Amino acid sequence: MQIKHVTSGDVAVLHLQGKIMGGPDATSLHEKLHELIETGTRSVVIDLKDVDWMNSSGLGILIGGLSAIRKSGGDLRLASVTEKIEEVLRITKLDRVFDVYGSTEEAVTSYGS
Repeated sequence: MQIKHVTSGDVAVLHLQGKIMGGPDATSLHEKLHELIETGTRSVVIDLKDVDWMNSSGLGILIGGLSAIRKSGGDLRLASVTEKIEEVLRITKLDRVFDVYGSTEEAVTSYGS
């Protein structure tokens, strides 16, 4: 998995690419999210349009990130979720836990509402 970090105003956008699974993927995303929290970022969007697959470990990474950011007083939103990932979120009922947006722009704009 590759992570590209861009900033849009006060919102950190993480563009993920590849497969989100355990191991090194978990470590790199976990470290990136905690780095953002430590620097005061409270609004994060994770763009999943280039994610091919996510297993249960990948879901755990996202849940852990959401929990950490909410504990710091912020929020994490998902954007551009593919059909495969949307199905996984729906089956696990995590579509009720995460705020999911059709595009990165919609997710970023939602923080202004």
